[in-house]
Parts: sequence; C-alpha cells; structure tokens
Amino acid sequence: MTKKLSILLVEDEENLRSTLKLNFELEGFDVTTANDGVAALKAVQQEYFDLVILDVMLPEIDGITVCENIRLTNTEMPILMLSAKNQSADRILGLKKGADDYLTKPFNLEELLIRVHLLINKSKLISSKTPVVEEFSFGKNGVNFKSLECTNKNGELMPLTKKEAMLLKLLIENKNEVVPREKILQSVWGYNVYPTTRTVDNFILNFRKYFEEDSRNPKYFHSVRGVGYKFTYA
Repeated sequence: MTKKLSILLVEDEENLRSTLKLNFELEGFDVTTANDGVAALKAVQQEYFDLVILDVMLPEIDGITVCENIRLTNTEMPILMLSAKNQSADRILGLKKGADDYLTKPFNLEELLIRVHLLINKSKLISSKTPVVEEFSFGKNGVNFKSLECTNKNGELMPLTKKEAMLLKLLIENKNEVVPREKILQSVWGYNVYPTTRTVDNFILNFRKYFEEDSRNPKYFHSVRGVGYKFTYA
C-alpha cells in the first residue's frame, strides 16, 4: 500500500484550518494541524512532512520566524506561506527566509491545491537527483569530497575548505542547471548567516582559478546574472 503524502497545516483561524484539512484529506493527504508557531516547530522536530503550509500571522511565534527556524536544520522540505498581507515586501521576506511559495488570502482553493501538488512534485524531482559519489572528475580536474581535496588543472593536489566542497557538490549534483542563489544560501551557508552576492562570486572565481584552463572564458563554472550559478559538464 502506498504511503499517503503528509502535510503540516499551520493556521490559527479555526474555520479555515478545518476547511483546508478536510479538503486536503479528500485529496488523499495525511494532514497534521498546528494552531501556533511553537506547536509547528515541535511537530517538525517530531515528524517528517512532505510539505508545510504556514500562515504568517501566528500566535507565540510568527510564521516567518518558524520558516527561518525550519530552514536551519531542513533545507529541502517545501514550505508554502499564507498571508493576509499583500505587500511585496512581506512576500520577499517570506521567500528570503526560505519559503518556496507564497499565497495571499483570500485565495482560490483550487489554486492552493495546484500549488501544493507542484511543490511536492518538484521536491520529489530534486530529491531523486543522483547524489555525487565521494570522488568526481571533470577534464583534468578531480574532487574528493571525503578528504576535502581537489586536483587542479595543473595536476596539483590542493585542500578544499568545507564551504568550497559543499558548494562544489551542490553545483555538480545539479550540473547543467542554474542553481538559484537562494538555494546556495540555504544549502551551504544556512539562514543564520547571510553572505553577500560578492562572497558567492568569490567562491566561483576561486573555482575558475583552480579548474579552468582560461578563467576569463570559463568552461565549467558560470554566473547567471540575477539568478544564480551553473556547473556545465557534458
């Protein structure tokens, strides 16, 4: 028997919480509810969820802070935020703190269901990517993620910092795809530390020095202005 997909629904408005719970259960989801931020964080610590639906305005701890706390330990679980606020600044803050999507109240129930299915499917696709083995080679270069070492374009063995290894691994696992800057911040730095765009750029520049025959015309490591970074390898 196929296990039901699970949702944590965090909403303090009782009528809306009951309505959404019923509709998600009719869609075949297993639904756990919480009516404040403290209960939400406790639920996430105790149980795995395929998706979290999180209201911004919550008692005890607000939804933005809950989202930020979840992202300190879990970077992959999809989070959809609900808010009665329609200001773009609130939407941007929610997304900055780790939300994957943001829906303003009042919303169309069908749209919410579509967004939920899209987020879960996207999450499954990402998690099904083949993880990089301990060692990876490209061109004349090699990386050993276990020993935190690399062989550069000149055949020299060099140490890697943990952050360098984490960023390399993320880019290589998503080869030929642009990795958004937000995902890099989430996965490599975590949301308790916020490097500037320049910091990430400097890491990419270092990779070009290590691995590219011509660092001004990179073959492997590319910056996509305003979006993120990409490792290109056939």
